[in-house]
Amino acid sequence: GFQQGFERRFEKFREGYSSFLLLCLDNPKKLIALVLGFVLLSSLLFPFLGQDFFPAVDAGRFDMHLRVKAGTRIEETARTVDLIEQMIRKIIPADQLGDIIDNLGIPYSGINLSYNNTGTISPADGDILVSLKQGHAPTLGYIREIRREMARQFPGVTLWFPPADIVAQILNFGLSAPVNVQLIGTDRAQTFAFANKLLEKIKQVPGAVDFHIQEPNDTPRIDVTVDRTKASTLGLTQLDVANSTLGALAGSQQTSPNFWVDPKNSISYQFNAQSPQYSMNSLDTLLNLPILGSTTGATQILANVASLSRSRTTPVMDRYNLRPVINIYGSADGKDLGYVAKRVQQIVDDSRKDLPRGSLITMRGQVITMQESFYGLYVGLAFSMLLIYLLMVVNFQSWGEPFIIITALPAALAGILWILFATGTTLSVPALMGAIMCMGVATANSVLIVTFANERFEECKDSYRAALEAGPVRLRPVLMTAFAMIIGMVPMAMGMGEGGEQNAPLGRAVIGGLIFATAATLFFVPTVFMLVRRGKNNDQENS
Repeated sequence: GFQQGFERRFEKFREGYSSFLLLCLDNPKKLIALVLGFVLLSSLLFPFLGQDFFPAVDAGRFDMHLRVKAGTRIEETARTVDLIEQMIRKIIPADQLGDIIDNLGIPYSGINLSYNNTGTISPADGDILVSLKQGHAPTLGYIREIRREMARQFPGVTLWFPPADIVAQILNFGLSAPVNVQLIGTDRAQTFAFANKLLEKIKQVPGAVDFHIQEPNDTPRIDVTVDRTKASTLGLTQLDVANSTLGALAGSQQTSPNFWVDPKNSISYQFNAQSPQYSMNSLDTLLNLPILGSTTGATQILANVASLSRSRTTPVMDRYNLRPVINIYGSADGKDLGYVAKRVQQIVDDSRKDLPRGSLITMRGQVITMQESFYGLYVGLAFSMLLIYLLMVVNFQSWGEPFIIITALPAALAGILWILFATGTTLSVPALMGAIMCMGVATANSVLIVTFANERFEECKDSYRAALEAGPVRLRPVLMTAFAMIIGMVPMAMGMGEGGEQNAPLGRAVIGGLIFATAATLFFVPTVFMLVRRGKNNDQENS
C-alpha cells in the first residue's frame, strides 16, 4: 500500500544520497572550499537585512495625533479635526471603517494627562483614534494615504502616528515615537534655532516620517509689565496685580480657593470665579480690568499700573534630569528602523560642531534599547555555540569530535541570512531568538551522524567507510527531526493568527537555518569526520 510505495521511493532517495555523499568524500578539499566560500558569501547579506526591534503588527487600529497652529482655541481645533475626519472617511471604505474617536486638547484630569503619551501639550493638539473592521485592507496602506492627503489638503497641520498596539507602546517606554533626538541647552532661543535646522536635515533621510519638534516655540503671549513705582503710589503691589489678572482670566481656583459644603449630602464643591470669556474680547477690555487690594481704597484699573506687549513662547517646558530639553521625535516607514536611526545618528554627529555653546545633543528612544538588545543577542548566539561545544567536549571526552559536530552551525547561520533576505524580513529580536533555537536542533542532528560514524570507525578503522555508512543509515532520523521542526514552524513563519507578524521572523529563521544545517549535516559533517579521523589514525600509526 502507501507505506510500501513510500519505502521504495525513500530507498531510491537514499541511493541517490549515497552517490552524492560518495562524490563529496572523494573531493573533500573542493567541498570544504565550496562550503566556506558559500558561508563567507552569505555573510555579505547581513548589512542588507535591516534592523527592527520587533516586527510591526497590524492591530486593526491607528492613532493620529494632530497639532494645528500653536495658540489655536479648542473650538477651532475641533473644526479642523472635523474636516480631517471627512477626509479619512473618503480614504477608508465604509465597510472597513469601524469607529472614529476624537480626544481634543489637554485632558481635564491630571491623572489622564500623566498617562497620555501621544504628545498633547495644549488646546491645539488632538488625537483621532480610528478602528477598522474585520477583513480590512492593511492598516499601513491607509496610514500612508492619509499622510499624502494631509500634506496636500492640510499643509499647516503637523501630523504623526503614535504607536497604536500595546507592544509598540511598551517598546517606546512612554515616548510618542521610536526615535528621539534630545537637545539640552539653557539658551532656549539658540537651541530651538539649532533644532529647526537639524529637523530639516533629518526630514531628508529616506524612510524618515513624522519627524517634528515636540515643544513648539511660537505660541502667542501677552506680557503684562507692571510699573512698580506707579503701583506703590496707588497702594498696590505686583502680587495684587498678578492675583487680579490671573483670577479674571484663569479663575480664582489658583489664587484664592473657595469651597461650599452642600448641607444635604455634606459634599464640598469648589467655587471658581472668573470674568466671562466673551466679555474679555480685546486688549482694551483687559487694560480696563479692575485691580483689587489697593490700600488707598480707590479702585484702580490695569492700565494705570501696567503696560501690555506681545511675544511668543512655548506652551510646555520639558526637562530631563532637571535640565531644559527640546525633543525631536520621529519614526520610520518604507525603511527599517535601524537604517533611519543610523542616518539620523550620522546627522547628529556631524551637527555637534555647530551646537550652541553649553548645549548637548543625544539620541534616546527605542533605537538605543534595540541596539543594546541586539548586542546582547549576538553575544548570546556566540555564547550558545560555545556552550554547545564545551558541553559536548565533556560528553565525548574529546576536543575533536565536538568540533566535527559544530561544523554544521556556520551553514545554519548562512541559511538564516538567506531566508530572511529572500522573504524581506528584517533582523529583529524574534529572528535572533529563532537563530539561537536553531543551533540546538542543528547540533542534535550532527550528533546522530558523528556517533554512528564513531561506532563504525571502531569496527573497521576506516574513516572513509565509516563516514559513507553513517550518512545513509542516519538519513531517516536526521530528516525526520528536521522536517518535524520545519513543518511545525510553517504556520508561525506565515504569520497566521492574530498578531502573527510578531513571531513570523522566529519561524522563518528556524526554517532557513534547519534547511541549510541539515544539508551540511548530511554532506559536510561526514566529510569533515573523514578528514579528522584519517589524520588521527595516521598519527597513531606513525607513533
